[in-house]
Amino acid sequence: MNVVDLRSDTVTRPTPAMRAAMLDAEVGDDVYGEDPTVNALQRRLADDLGFEAALFVPSGTQSNLLALMSHCERGDEYLVGMDAHTYKFEGGGAAVLGSIQPQPIVHAEDGTLPLDRLAAAIKPVDPHFARTRLLALENTWHGRVLPQDYLHAAHGFARQRGLALHLDGARIYNAAVAGGVSARAIAQHFDSVSVCLSKGLGAPVGSVLVGSAPLIEKARRWRKVAGGGWRQAGMLAAACLHALDHHVTRLADDHRRAAYLAGRLREIPGVNLLGQYTNMVFVDVPVERLQALDTHLRAANIRISIGYLPTLRLVTHLDVDDDGIERVAETFRSFFSRG
Repeated sequence: MNVVDLRSDTVTRPTPAMRAAMLDAEVGDDVYGEDPTVNALQRRLADDLGFEAALFVPSGTQSNLLALMSHCERGDEYLVGMDAHTYKFEGGGAAVLGSIQPQPIVHAEDGTLPLDRLAAAIKPVDPHFARTRLLALENTWHGRVLPQDYLHAAHGFARQRGLALHLDGARIYNAAVAGGVSARAIAQHFDSVSVCLSKGLGAPVGSVLVGSAPLIEKARRWRKVAGGGWRQAGMLAAACLHALDHHVTRLADDHRRAAYLAGRLREIPGVNLLGQYTNMVFVDVPVERLQALDTHLRAANIRISIGYLPTLRLVTHLDVDDDGIERVAETFRSFFSRG
């Protein structure tokens, strides 16, 4: 029985067609700027999203870090969501490596950062305070798609306040597909965007930072300082190009499967469905039953992230088909039917 892994969309594996594209990739030394496939990927995403330049990097964490360090200097500050990935799940890199102070803001339920809260957090120009230089948003946030009118308002707010605007767009294509807009329509509001190719799009490794040419030049230097320069990276870039060509529109299948799974789980006594957003389903189960549930799921070759909190996140992706979703629903049902 195949494993159904709903821990994250990072667990996807390259498809046979993607592996073939990697095998056929032209390569060169990317530190010298000589890898033709890397250059093609960078040009492709810069053009697609409406920016001057782009930089291929190993991870979304590094892509966000390079953006923050390129927008800000030592002693500067960025405004960021309290539950945002760039603040909570990236090791404090901006503070540790960039001497950049994060100012966390409490999210609204829809994932936005209310503009009045942002305005209240901006520091006055005074030696006592860090200099507020950047606003960082995330789309999707816990699967939630930020509304286009909010992005427009946030852009206007940032311009009025003299702030740069960065997007952690790890799942920007999920947001675009769910919202019925192009990724470019989302990216147009920002000065820089980090795009992850190794989540729902299914590439094995890699993110791309897009921005102005001067910003990307700064990011390129910081990438080298952070140990992120790589050589014949074209095989990985080829996987990313294949993902952009073949795996964007199919994200709608992940969203559909997540919605179906949410509907099935809603019917099970003992499971409290909190919500379903794009490719993510959130449920609460009694804390005292978490470990037994984990054991029951593993016996059916189903993996989810279970810790000490009652809220569980189930993430659909390229490697989970309709039969797998049905097995997950039936396994939850059989567990909770035991009383």
